[in-house]
Amino acid sequence: MKPPTQVIRTQVHASTYAEHSAPLFLTSSFTFQNAEEMRAAFAGETDRCIYGRFTNPNVDELAEKVRLLEGAEAGFAVASGMAAIFATFVAILSTGDHVVACRSVFGSTHRLLTDVLPRLGIDCTYVDTHDPGGWAGAVRADTRLLFVETPSNPGLDIVDLAGLGRFARQTGIPLVVDNSFATPVLQRPITFGADLVAHSATKFIDGQGRVLGGVVVGRANLVDKIFALCRASGPALSPFNAWVLSKSLETLHLRMERHSASAESLSEKLEASGKVERLRYPFLPSHPQHEVARSQMSAGGGLLTFHLRGGIERGRRFLDSLELCSLTANLGDTRTIVTHPASTTHAKLTEDERRAVGIDPGLIRVSVGLEDLSDIVADIFQAIERS
Repeated sequence: MKPPTQVIRTQVHASTYAEHSAPLFLTSSFTFQNAEEMRAAFAGETDRCIYGRFTNPNVDELAEKVRLLEGAEAGFAVASGMAAIFATFVAILSTGDHVVACRSVFGSTHRLLTDVLPRLGIDCTYVDTHDPGGWAGAVRADTRLLFVETPSNPGLDIVDLAGLGRFARQTGIPLVVDNSFATPVLQRPITFGADLVAHSATKFIDGQGRVLGGVVVGRANLVDKIFALCRASGPALSPFNAWVLSKSLETLHLRMERHSASAESLSEKLEASGKVERLRYPFLPSHPQHEVARSQMSAGGGLLTFHLRGGIERGRRFLDSLELCSLTANLGDTRTIVTHPASTTHAKLTEDERRAVGIDPGLIRVSVGLEDLSDIVADIFQAIERS
């Protein structure tokens, strides 16, 4: 079956009621017929749900769908995207280990790498996203993980996955890719050599700003480590959230097509207008990694960034002039969202750290929704004029 069919037709077995849509399993534990059946389940000899902290049919269904879409061996779902990232780091790394990461990462991921992990005795070295040779120079004898976001949040930097995948295989160091912006519909990092792929399912996978969730898929031996950690530590995804996210995946292909088409069209109009500076969209020829983006993504995605002349004051006036678009730190919604990263998603970084990844006070990030394109365009342009 093709991926859109797989993600629609993959679901837990129906109960005796023969429901067409997967039911919700709102239970904290699962019962057994006898002592031997219970012993075998706890010993891992049977594929049975045991306790809601680490096994639930709705959660398993979500992980299986993302596993199929990404072409991975195994997967596990947790409470949020950051729980997925943190569990990946802690499950694989130990005191004395070293991580090499692309410099352009989400603000909370940056805090894990530069504040939390060092307290556990784990070091990190950042590599410039635009320097393919930087990875070799940053790797040390104690390097145990390579980590990238592509496209990155919020600068939309593109990492060459094919080149980095070859490097990871040559060195034997696991490569982890945060694929939240592209989703498996537009990009499948495992086909380029990634060992693990992480998602904030809160974003495009949910697609309507309703629930939190995170998923990690990839090599079975690595996912087993993540599962073991999460079983003990408990970043459990609620069955209801898993059910919502699993149903959302059934429309992901259609939504990503619309998000991408509208975002590319809006980008072209803004670039042609001359009213903004340093506009970035992965599929525009003006993007510095345009050719790499087209080689590994099937479409440019639903996000774009630009700068307005006038710095932060102009940016604030622009945000205050919007009438249709929402002001919030989320993205990937049916509703178009405009964000000022320097004061929201990346506010915890120092000014120097923000500038190092292209986040200056005038940067605006737009997550293009599913409204009629003409309405989105009209609101963005009227806010530019009024600001």
